[in-house]
Order: sequence, then structure tokens, then C-alpha cells
Amino acid sequence: MIDTGDKAAKAKSFGWGIIGSGQIAGQFAADLALAAGAVLVANYSRTADNAKRFQENFGSKRAYSDLDTFIADPEIDAVYIATPNSIHLAQTLKAIRSGKAILTEKPLAPSHTEASVIEREATRADVFAMEAMWSRFLPAITAAKAKVDAGEIGAIRKITAELAHQRTYDPKSRLFSRSLGGGASLDLGVYCVSLAMFFLGQPQKVSGLWHAAPNGVDMSSEIILHYDHAQAELSCGFDRDGINHFIIEGTTGSIRLSAPFFKANELTLYKGFAQQSLFSPLTGPRGILGRLLDRLPVPGRTVEEHDFEGNGLQFEAIAVMEAMRQGKTGSTVMPIADSISVLRAINIVLAQPASQRIIKL
Repeated sequence: MIDTGDKAAKAKSFGWGIIGSGQIAGQFAADLALAAGAVLVANYSRTADNAKRFQENFGSKRAYSDLDTFIADPEIDAVYIATPNSIHLAQTLKAIRSGKAILTEKPLAPSHTEASVIEREATRADVFAMEAMWSRFLPAITAAKAKVDAGEIGAIRKITAELAHQRTYDPKSRLFSRSLGGGASLDLGVYCVSLAMFFLGQPQKVSGLWHAAPNGVDMSSEIILHYDHAQAELSCGFDRDGINHFIIEGTTGSIRLSAPFFKANELTLYKGFAQQSLFSPLTGPRGILGRLLDRLPVPGRTVEEHDFEGNGLQFEAIAVMEAMRQGKTGSTVMPIADSISVLRAINIVLAQPASQRIIKL
């Protein structure tokens, strides 16, 4: 990861193009101001009015409503794709086959087979390609990975993660629309699975279950990643508001990423008594005394703040720019192979019949 204040990076501009005009596209455009050398060259939307409005809001040089013309813009070094899941594959391939580097919003595609097509075509075209799993690049998560790799909590034996936000069922919403690639697993669960694999690698086995919304997409799911000496128990859903943290339990300590962990700005290291209290039904995060203990000094517990400006999307943009300046066609932090493995795990669970639990709305 490069320093955003690096003078050499500032001197050499890097042209970004954005496909999409929704909330996440706007957040990425705003955060480019925090990435040294980044320039928003162009944006694309299906309608001229939306494209122009986005340009006015975020200051891109050019606004397009024709995708081919946008892709052909010679000043674009990389394309950020922030559109519904169902069209990620088509738009990503169009950019790749035109020789443009891509950063495609999570999930890279609705299925691991489609993600594999992206990997193959990016390799064939010799262009940079990465899924925009921005959480892997956040300072708190980078710090947690460094601690794990340095052996500060011993060998990982368990990861527990939940990411759930109550959402009113609406079959027209992109969250629940099958045609748009909706469902809790692709919207929320992908964060849990991706970060679990970031720390543990590819699992030996995947199991789990899921519960259906009235139209058949997944309202919630539980995914278990099995390893020789560890296990990741992951849960996501639109049916509740969850605790939304991420806990890495090691043989000599544990790390907890603050809620909501996908944009964590704090990590807590637990050792000795503090680690025992973390997993106690009484003093743990869900326990009666858990919140009280979080506000009090506890022996063996260390809290690290990792605040950042903006929405946190600048870190993945910086990673793309640095990799491309070094002539790389992929990221070591978020390789396409990991994106494929994450989607394969989700697809394995969703390929099973839905649980018979009735979802009451």
C-alpha cells in the first residue's frame, strides 16, 4: 500500500472511469480525492441525465451515456464498476477486452463460474483485474492480518462473523431481486467469507444452510468453512440486525474487529483473562455484562484505533494504482482466485434446498 502523500505518486496522475451512478459509485468517486494522483476522468450511466448529474456532483472531466464511447476514452487507466451484480460479468468483460484494467464491485460476479471467465479473459488480455473487496485494504484489517501473520495470537482455531441488517422485503429491490443478483449471501455474506479466507486460506470443505425470502432468494444464510485445524462460522441476513463483528480466535489470543466489521476502524486484542471473558456467555459481546466491560479497563485487552478519512474506498484504489505502476495484473491482497473461491463457497451452500424455517415479514 502506498502513502497517499507520496510526492512521486502525486506527480503522475492516474485516470479513473466509473460505471454506475448509485450510492457506492458516489462514495468511490468522493474517496478518489484521498488517493494521491487519482483523477476522475469519466463516468458512465445509462441515461444522459444521470451521467451529467453524477459529473456535476463529483467533478469528472466527461460524462457518457454510451458505454462503448466511455470504454474507448484514452485517458481512462482503470474502470471501477458499481452496477447491479447481474451485469458485472458483461461490463467487466467489455472493459477487459478493450484493454482496460478493472476494479469490479463485490461480488465480482453472481457465480464462481462467471468469475472464472473474468479471470481467464483478464489473463488472456494481460490486463489488471480485481474485485473491489475494499475491506481487505482497510487499516484495521491490514493491522489484524499483520498480527496474525506475526503469530501474536498463535494458530487460528476459529473465526466467527456475523453481518446482518434488517431489510423490509421488497421483490423490486435489488437486494431481493433474483434478476439483479440479489440475496443476503451476495450482498452481505461475501464480506464474511472473503475475510475468513483472507485469514485462513481456502477451506477443505464447505457446509451450511440458507432460508428463503417469499420469492426464493436467500433472506439469510449460515456458512461454515472447514479446515484441518480450524473452522469459520459465518452468518448473514436481511431478517435481523446482527452484532456484526468479526472474531479471530487463536491458541494464545484473539482479535475482534469492531462492528460493522466490513468498515472496521478499530481492533481489539485479547490475551489471558480478557480472552476468556470474550467467549463467556455473561461477559462476551452478547452477554449482560459485555457492553459494560467494553467501557472498562480489562487486563489483557488492548484496543487499537485505526480511523480513516472518507468512506474507506480510497485504499483499494491506491492498491490498484500501485500494482499497475509496478506492471502487475493482479493483487496479492485480493487475487481473482480468492474471489472465485469465495463465490464457490456461497454457491455450494445456495445450491442446497432452502431450510424449512418460515420467514415472517
